[in-house]
Amino acid sequence: MDDVRVGIPRIADPMDKIERPVASAASDQVFGSDVIAQTVQALDLPYFAMVPGSSFRGLHDSLVNHLGNENPRIVLCLHEEHAVAIADGYARATDLPIAVGLHANVGLMHAAMPIYNAWCDRVPMVIIGATGPVDAHRRRPWIDWVHTSRDQGALVRNYVKWDDQPASTEAGVESILRAHQITTTLPYGPTYVCLDVTSQEEELAGPIAVPDVRRYAAAPAPVAPQETIDRVASLLRRSQRPVFLFGRMSRSTEDWECRVALAERSGAAVLTSIHNPAAFSTDHCQHLLPVCGEQRSEAERILLAQADLIVSFDWMDLAGYLRSCTDFAQTQKPVAQTVVHASLDTFLANGWSMDHQALAAVDVPALAGPDAFAAQLLETFGAEPHQTAWDFGGAHWTTYLPGAPLGDRADCMALGDFALAVRALSDEQAVTYVKLPLGWPRAASRFNDPLAYLGKDGGGAVGIGPGTAVGAALALRNSGRLVTAVLGDGDTLMGINALWTAAHMRLPLLVIVANNTSYFNDELHQERVALRRGRPVENRWIGQRLNQPEVDIVAMARAQGFQAEGPVRKLADLRAALSRGAAAVAAGGCYLIDARVEAGYAGDFGIKPSG
Repeated sequence: MDDVRVGIPRIADPMDKIERPVASAASDQVFGSDVIAQTVQALDLPYFAMVPGSSFRGLHDSLVNHLGNENPRIVLCLHEEHAVAIADGYARATDLPIAVGLHANVGLMHAAMPIYNAWCDRVPMVIIGATGPVDAHRRRPWIDWVHTSRDQGALVRNYVKWDDQPASTEAGVESILRAHQITTTLPYGPTYVCLDVTSQEEELAGPIAVPDVRRYAAAPAPVAPQETIDRVASLLRRSQRPVFLFGRMSRSTEDWECRVALAERSGAAVLTSIHNPAAFSTDHCQHLLPVCGEQRSEAERILLAQADLIVSFDWMDLAGYLRSCTDFAQTQKPVAQTVVHASLDTFLANGWSMDHQALAAVDVPALAGPDAFAAQLLETFGAEPHQTAWDFGGAHWTTYLPGAPLGDRADCMALGDFALAVRALSDEQAVTYVKLPLGWPRAASRFNDPLAYLGKDGGGAVGIGPGTAVGAALALRNSGRLVTAVLGDGDTLMGINALWTAAHMRLPLLVIVANNTSYFNDELHQERVALRRGRPVENRWIGQRLNQPEVDIVAMARAQGFQAEGPVRKLADLRAALSRGAAAVAAGGCYLIDARVEAGYAGDFGIKPSG
């Protein structure tokens, strides 16, 4: 059936001859893993991303020979990190989970970092791990012992929503049902189920029925009490300069349209963040500034200072953001404006991870899903638009984008020219920017629909960019969108063999590497330390530069089955390469461009605020 939340139709699979199993002979035998596989299938988890391993060889056989590698279909990966990153990218594009298979403790150790990133991204996925025989008498010498842990879930328990190690097939069915229910309940997050290899491979004496999974579905997102909605609606009607901070929102077109309608009726100025997927049209007259980035702009400070009401829709790090827009960023002093905050994120706060950020001072808290909260406000606010003191009739900030290139450097492109050339891909076609690199000019961001941009790594992870791109390409293939990942060279090199999965599965994908041949962000860190200590900043590059020799990213991409070109060092050549790459992806191919860019930050082109 179609995914009504994001409007992405499930189109017939074009990969008719890829990894299709030989038909199994009829048999009355049923094994424990067959029932687990049936449960995964009944939950409509369409893919199973994995690296094969003996600890779940029983489940692997069930997926292939019992279910015929259909729903779920195996997504073969070259590293467990990639499997989780692919699930992350898929969920970012759809708000839906897929299954991930991790081999024993060693596979889980490999995957720990992207699982933490998925936790911080607040995305759903059902991770199915496995252990060697819990019954020590059944363990094979050596290998089963080193692949068995007393409490395997403890490796990730601090950054998954729930984990379990069921001891029977019947318990395994319930565990998978619970894991799916919990991961698809807001706020989303990964869940982990560890299966005993013995219970997978045992032949069942009698049938075990998979119950009707519809009776185990997640509850709808909680809504705010009506008195809270009435209070916020009243505040909005009295406000002269309200500001909406749209944060972690859904990919639903219906929810997107609700946000736009609410902003227009309430007369609020709107801000969105580069950290989160697209939540509001950057070209809309009420989006007064470019997307918010790592550092506050002076225009952001001025706009927030003028506001008399701030309404946060699950804005990540609300306290830190508001403090950084004031003169008391390093103090506990809260902002003076009335603050409304709709979020469920407090449910995921724990004592191990600090990803819950600083504690925000809030005048009207709403324990509600942010999109449900927006829908409630829209219904209560009524059809009569509210006039505020904001000026939405002046020139929009996008009119100040430079009309002429900044000019090529000696052996690379200006970063601003690179960004605007990549931005131009969306001039005449629907583009999904899966990722954008550090240093990306915020003003080069044009996000005008829910799938225009899929957000940054919530956990500040490195090396998952290629895998996330593959996951988004898997979710959006046959959607007509140009799925494009703009990655830094460090991120690319750490995870480049994730791209093999895209080539193997024939997933159209464009990867553009903003290559400054350096871990440049860390160069700046070394410079700051040297300045504070009175030491030579000229040494900041040592241990950072990826040269002598430079890594041949194009050769590495071709080795994964991609078409690739570069290094591209001039703007005119980049434009031609982007045209070739877009055409290749439109024809169903995978294409990588190694674009050499200056090391540094482009700023925002001197952009002026709208109005």
